[in-house]
Amino acid sequence: MGIFSRLADIVNSNINAILDRAEDPEKLIRLIIQEMEDTLVEVRSSAVRTIAEKKEIERRLATLEREHEEWQRRAELAVTRGREDLAKGALLAKARVTEALAAMQHQRQQIEDALAKQNEDIGKLQAKLSDAKLREKAIVARQKTAANRIRLRTHLYDERVTDAFARFEQVERALDEMEGKVEVFDLGREKTLAGELAGLEAENGVEEELKALKQRLGNSIHPQADR
Repeated sequence: MGIFSRLADIVNSNINAILDRAEDPEKLIRLIIQEMEDTLVEVRSSAVRTIAEKKEIERRLATLEREHEEWQRRAELAVTRGREDLAKGALLAKARVTEALAAMQHQRQQIEDALAKQNEDIGKLQAKLSDAKLREKAIVARQKTAANRIRLRTHLYDERVTDAFARFEQVERALDEMEGKVEVFDLGREKTLAGELAGLEAENGVEEELKALKQRLGNSIHPQADR
């Protein structure tokens, strides 16, 4: 489906307004350019046919003008020879040719007006087409710039996210190391306390065993002293 329904739509079109309403300006401007180029080809082809028709009419006009002059010459010849009847016949034929000439000249004028209008239309079309092509370049450049900016910002955003995650992982590793140090410290204290308790128990056991040993030895030593 075309954007323009006739040549006047293109000539009177506001390309900016059309593009402002478009979801995809780049695609639409290419469609506009294609339709303008197709219309330009059609107008030029029509102009070619009009020029050919004008040439044909000019040939017919030249023929009628020769006939007009010939009947005038014959009428004059008939008068000089005293043949008024022939002179009247020649003048009647000349009158018919004069009418045909007037009609043909009017037709030629219409064709010349049509050619002038086609020439004007072609000029307007070419101006609109040039404007559309300039806008296409501007739109493509803007879209490329926007795409590059999006790519750049996405790249920077990705790098920032990556850096943030990296820093987060570093913090987590640092926390792990700190927690590990605390756990190691606690584990060391637990082992020292257990060792101290074990030492106390062992010492208490030794004292009990020493006491029992003294008692046994004391019981065996004292009776020998009594004897």
